[in-house]
Amino acid sequence: MTLMRILSLAFLALVYATITQAYCLKDTYIGSSFFDNWRWETFDDPTHGRVNYVDKWAAQAANLSYASDNKFIMRVDTYQIVSGNARGRDSVRIISNAAYGDSVTVLDLAHMPVGCGTWPAFWSLSRAGPWPNGGEIDIIEGVHKNTQNLASLHTTPGCSMREPRGQNGQVISSNCDTNVNYNQGCGTSFSKGNSYGAGFNSVGGGWFVLERSGAEGINIWFWSRSDPSVPLSVSQGFKTLSPNDSWGPPEARFPTDSCNHATFFDPHRMIFDTTFCGDWAGATFSSANCGPGSCNDFVDKNPDSFREAYWEINSLRVYE
Repeated sequence: MTLMRILSLAFLALVYATITQAYCLKDTYIGSSFFDNWRWETFDDPTHGRVNYVDKWAAQAANLSYASDNKFIMRVDTYQIVSGNARGRDSVRIISNAAYGDSVTVLDLAHMPVGCGTWPAFWSLSRAGPWPNGGEIDIIEGVHKNTQNLASLHTTPGCSMREPRGQNGQVISSNCDTNVNYNQGCGTSFSKGNSYGAGFNSVGGGWFVLERSGAEGINIWFWSRSDPSVPLSVSQGFKTLSPNDSWGPPEARFPTDSCNHATFFDPHRMIFDTTFCGDWAGATFSSANCGPGSCNDFVDKNPDSFREAYWEINSLRVYE
């Protein structure tokens, strides 16, 4: 085989690899499109939070959910004293109508809920279920005054993470099985600054990117609004993008070598919610220096403390 022929084949292989790694824009959610393409869920909080999830019409009437041409906002109630026999403070939990398998999800977020008693999350859940069948992916999660984001997987038995695994973040736990460690899941705390809470909000937010791939596993990147290294394809919402080495290591990497992606994860719907107290925030209320008394009492009696407990979304794009 001639040298020219070898070089030609090598070039074609490179082009093919580049093409197969590219993701094309499938769905874009901006402003009022959330009202058209997401569902407001109203059942009792499965994490036992002191929360009353309201439907879309109640959320709009109370100004807990509203949109402009380029923003979508989800708030919690900041006016009412909650009675002891109520479910909890009014809040919002929304889930996408569409479900996605192998994909890249780009969230451009300007503000996330923060404050004592809060437990916000942006995550995805199996469409087929029932939980934990089909898996759960927590992309943004934290409580109280946390400053670093926590990303986690929750699965049926048999999924765990090896070390090391080429991520920037710090390993918190390695067994993804929901039956282990009180459903702690396998979690990674982000290392980049301003990835969660008041610090995130103070710089105008940033971008979270989730890649789901049968070959690459699950990877989550984060760039603060002030980070000059954010890829243009992410910050500018290009029609195509391709996670690559120029992005740097993800904050959280969940590879497939000890957790087969196809076995534990199927198409997922996306969820935003803000709950209060419950299994995590309730158990850590005192250690977070959030004051005397119980978490539930704090949530019930201090509506003004939740002025910063809101999501402000610039856009959510999904590529397949």
